Amino acid sequence: MYLAVPFGRSVARKVCRFFFVSRKLCDGSFGGEETDNGFHHIEEPLNRTWEVLDSDDVFNEKLDMPEHEGGARRDFSVRRSFLERARLDASRVLEILLQDEPGFNTKSALDELSVRVSAFLVRQVLLGILRAISYDSKTRRAKLAYKFIIWSGQQENFRHTANSYHLLMKVFAECGEYKAMWRLVDEMNSEGYPTTAQTFNILICTCGEAGIARKVVDRFIKSKNFNFRPYRHSYNAILHSLLVIKQYRLIVWVYQQMLADGFSPDVLTYNILMCANYRLGKLDRFYRLFEEMGREGFCPDLHTYNILLHFYGKRDKPLAALELLRHMREVGMSPSMLHFTTLIDGLSRAGNLEACKYFFDEMVKTGFIPDVVCYTVMITGYIMAGEFEKAQELFNEMTLKGQLPNVFTYNSMIRGFCMAKKFKEALAMFKEMKSRGCEPNFVVYRTLVSYLRDAGMLSEAREVIRDMVEKGQYVHLVSKIRKYRRYD
Repeated sequence: MYLAVPFGRSVARKVCRFFFVSRKLCDGSFGGEETDNGFHHIEEPLNRTWEVLDSDDVFNEKLDMPEHEGGARRDFSVRRSFLERARLDASRVLEILLQDEPGFNTKSALDELSVRVSAFLVRQVLLGILRAISYDSKTRRAKLAYKFIIWSGQQENFRHTANSYHLLMKVFAECGEYKAMWRLVDEMNSEGYPTTAQTFNILICTCGEAGIARKVVDRFIKSKNFNFRPYRHSYNAILHSLLVIKQYRLIVWVYQQMLADGFSPDVLTYNILMCANYRLGKLDRFYRLFEEMGREGFCPDLHTYNILLHFYGKRDKPLAALELLRHMREVGMSPSMLHFTTLIDGLSRAGNLEACKYFFDEMVKTGFIPDVVCYTVMITGYIMAGEFEKAQELFNEMTLKGQLPNVFTYNSMIRGFCMAKKFKEALAMFKEMKSRGCEPNFVVYRTLVSYLRDAGMLSEAREVIRDMVEKGQYVHLVSKIRKYRRYD
């Protein structure tokens, strides 16, 4: 039985800013590896839409540049000069910090540089430390970062921003300094900085991997200093962060705590819960949440419809999907290309390529021009079904229409050539993507190496590995790629 859509009334709703489908198509989708069954196409748009509403972004901090002479305008030359000077000063600061040894007065050496400390300079220095962290240097890099934060915070007319603290937390996280991260949170509070959703994101991403995620969540639930804008309440901020790091069971637990504390869910809450329960395979709960959402008087938003379309696609229910698209138009929510792409992706994973082609054509009739993501979804579907000739036709069509293939498109085509035992063509496409400035990722290298080895083409496989090593990419994964075997 198809899932009913209980929201019959026409409600004009403001459309959220456009969100993007995940570009992680074809990544680990073949060869018997563990996959997410494509559901990241649902989570990614949900994540991105709420991320753009969070102004507390470590990497998008407003530059505190000096005013143009006269105080009226900041022209391009002033901006460029400021950035170049700050980058140069950051390099000088990093050189001093790397000399930090017993007997060396780092503070005096930094003072003698006479650099103008700004939020941009602080960010450049911390990013420099973050990039240089290695297995053997973790403890030292963490100490250097903290020493620099102390020194820069003591400079006249300068005060650290929350972003500076968050970037320092990222350094501590990369170095495994979990206790230092907690102390930094306390220090932020004492300095008058609220702990935001960004603070929580950094902590939960780190501590989730360390296996103490529930402890982090429990602390933030009880925290009075947790500033959870732009979310309706702190629970939504926590639930959203847990979705990002795929802590689905913890999402269910947090929701139970939320209800126990007397908070009511909203549309975002329901969307996250539906994603989590879908991931956990609790389809009965998935149904109940959607129905409960309607009983509580909430109208589905674009994300809700996206989730449902993927659900219908994966369950191979094109008629239900068609009805849902019609319903969206009735309530004033015109389906976007994302909705069609999501549906097509789900149907391709269900093996219904005829329905994929139907909705692809319907999307074009609606007035949308398929982008590289949509083409890649279709191409991947054909390759998974062993219909490589149709995949190649679509690949040629997209390039003729000016859509440049991305790394995921190339990976699918290279895999298709390999599956068809056309290794010469696969290697030619590998060279083509590089000549067009599309750098192969680890999945591309792994795909080629595994198939070439299985075909007994060992010298060609070694050449691909050599290409990867010479470019300095994924060197730390060389041992993994050499051991990798494909299982169909």
